[in-house]
Amino acid sequence: MTDLCVRAATAADLDTVLAFWKTAAEGTSVSDDRDGVERLVARDRGALILAEQDGELVGTVIAGFDGWRCHLYRLAVHPGRRRRGIGSALLAAAEERFVRLGGRRGDAMVLTDNERAHHAWRAAGYAPEERWRRWVKPLAR
Repeated sequence: MTDLCVRAATAADLDTVLAFWKTAAEGTSVSDDRDGVERLVARDRGALILAEQDGELVGTVIAGFDGWRCHLYRLAVHPGRRRRGIGSALLAAAEERFVRLGGRRGDAMVLTDNERAHHAWRAAGYAPEERWRRWVKPLAR
């Protein structure tokens, strides 16, 4: 993947990222809007990692570190570019970031029904943690 550019997103990338997720990402999030992604990039400039080929966005991952845990979200690769090492390159960049920041273990948010993603995460060395369940509560605005 010598022609792949992996870099942190900037504010100028946000509209492109949001449009990309509509094509490449599974599911939606309450934070899938300009304000949500803008806050992410403003708070942690290195958290949203992009992969580009020939100037085109082909993959994303959010590698959030809160000082305690390393969280991975929104690993998405363009449907026409999958199985070419882009996801692996994004995860390698995320894991390198975590190590630099002092992280000890990465965890990933993966939709239960997304079997394709399960295979990709397992191939990258991740495994489901059956002892835990994600609990959520929408916060009113």
